[in-house]
Amino acid sequence: MARSVTYSVVPRYNPSEKNTPPKYYAQAQASGDVDLREMSERIQQSCTVTKADVYAVLVAMEDVIIDALKSGEIIRLGDLGTLQIGLSGKGSITEEEYETSLIKKARINFRPGMALAGMLTSLTYTRVAKKPVPVKEEEESGELMEE
Repeated sequence: MARSVTYSVVPRYNPSEKNTPPKYYAQAQASGDVDLREMSERIQQSCTVTKADVYAVLVAMEDVIIDALKSGEIIRLGDLGTLQIGLSGKGSITEEEYETSLIKKARINFRPGMALAGMLTSLTYTRVAKKPVPVKEEEESGELMEE
C-alpha cells in the first residue's frame, strides 16, 4: 500500500492586509495517531524484543528525557534529531540588569536529524476533503447564546 501525506486546501487571510481576499494553502490532515502501545507493537514486529519490553523502554525514555531537559542537557536521538530547552522573554539594556523574571516562557525545541529530514524530501501527497468544523448545539437548533 502506497503511503502519502493527506492534505486539504484551506483559505488563509493576510492579517496585515485585511481587505484582500484569502489565498489558499495546503494543510496537512492527520490520518490517525500512534500512541506508545501502538509504537511498541510496531517495533516488536521488526525485532526480537517483546512488546512489553519495548513499552517499558519507551516509558522510561520519557522520564529520562524530562529529567535531562530539566537539567539543561541536549537530548541527542541519533538520526532522529535533538531536543533542547529554548527560552523566550524580554531583554534588558545591560547584561548586569538581566533577571530571571524577564524570562516569560520555556519551550522544547526539536531539530530533526538526517533520518527525519531525509524522509521529508521523499513525501508524496494526496488531496482530501476538508475536515468538517464541529457545530455547536446552539447553532444547530438556531438558538444563539447570549453573552
